[in-house]
Amino acid sequence: MINGSAQNALLRLGSFLAVLIFCLPAAGLAQKTEHYNSPLYAPKTYDPSQSVGVGLPEELKKIGIQQRLGEKMPLDTEFKDESGRTVKLGDYFNQGRPVVLAFVYYECPMLCNEVLNGLTGSLKGIGLDAGKDFDVVAISFDARENDKPDLARNKKESYMARYGRPGTEKGWHFLTGTPPSIEAATKAAGFGFDWDEKSGQFAHAGGIMVTTPDGRLSKYFYGIDYAPRDLKFGIMESADNKVGSAAEQLLLFCYHYDPATGKYGLAILKVMRIMAVLTILGMGAMGLVFWRRNKQVRDSES
Repeated sequence: MINGSAQNALLRLGSFLAVLIFCLPAAGLAQKTEHYNSPLYAPKTYDPSQSVGVGLPEELKKIGIQQRLGEKMPLDTEFKDESGRTVKLGDYFNQGRPVVLAFVYYECPMLCNEVLNGLTGSLKGIGLDAGKDFDVVAISFDARENDKPDLARNKKESYMARYGRPGTEKGWHFLTGTPPSIEAATKAAGFGFDWDEKSGQFAHAGGIMVTTPDGRLSKYFYGIDYAPRDLKFGIMESADNKVGSAAEQLLLFCYHYDPATGKYGLAILKVMRIMAVLTILGMGAMGLVFWRRNKQVRDSES
């Protein structure tokens, strides 16, 4: 038997546990709310103007890649190609092919090389050829390189050797430009960069873009490593489905491009619909086979 004092102790313990169990989720929610209101996680509701001394440094706020999907590149803007010849950006958008854009600078000690290495490696992994199915246009955002065509020429030679597909030289273009030309192109593409006096280098983000044959921005891929499948799908979609086999078009139909991540993910609803149609067709075919077999049996018996 439990005496009165023991019962009261048990009741108090039970009440304490009940309050603890009830309050823990609430405390967790409060902690979660506070957690996601921190600038580190940058939720959509976060207002940087309401905080002091937190968030990104001012220099870094000037760089990054903002998507300009559907907007057109300034095709009349003049640049110099790897041979030092003056060209217009539109010269590479009148071939009826999509264009893969990369904003880099040729004397970059690290990130730009990684962007071009990642792009070239991805293009080697797909069955489409530069100069036939798409073009690659690398634009230097360092105006000091405009009078150094040898830098662009050396870069092209290096990446043509890395690409390893003879006969595709006309599909690769390495350009330099003046400050107004660079500003027009980078602003249209949403590519931000800034000169860092301390390091003597440009601060910028890594990524590439794919445009339609008429110069409209259609896909963005972030970072330095681009999955060959994602890049191929991006080129195929940007070409308005004019490249790729029928099987690849069906596979593309099953995947969905996510602008937030710059990647393609399996669209499960589309896959389920395709499987449902195939199941119905399969059942219909089986029914037809059984009907014919039964008809043959009846005809033979009669």
